[in-house]
Amino acid sequence: MSTNDPGGPGRGGATPSGPVPSQRRRRKRYFVMMGVCLTLFLLAGTVVYRWSIGAAAVMAIVAMAIPPFAAIVANRREPGDRWWDE
Repeated sequence: MSTNDPGGPGRGGATPSGPVPSQRRRRKRYFVMMGVCLTLFLLAGTVVYRWSIGAAAVMAIVAMAIPPFAAIVANRREPGDRWWDE
């Protein structure tokens, strides 16, 4: 298989044995950030609002700002990544 073959191992940075280590790090960071986002939304809407509506609103606003940054982190190129070359 050549590197330009759609089914080849170079497609998307994945190899037959699985994703490359940098891709795993990016996925982990993404899921951690999205987990924090979900936690902030849930806590703001179910717990914090009972004591402070302002704090709950701030938590919700911070949670709304996280997904764009998570997408940027998930798509950031790291040294040695070759999946951008395709």
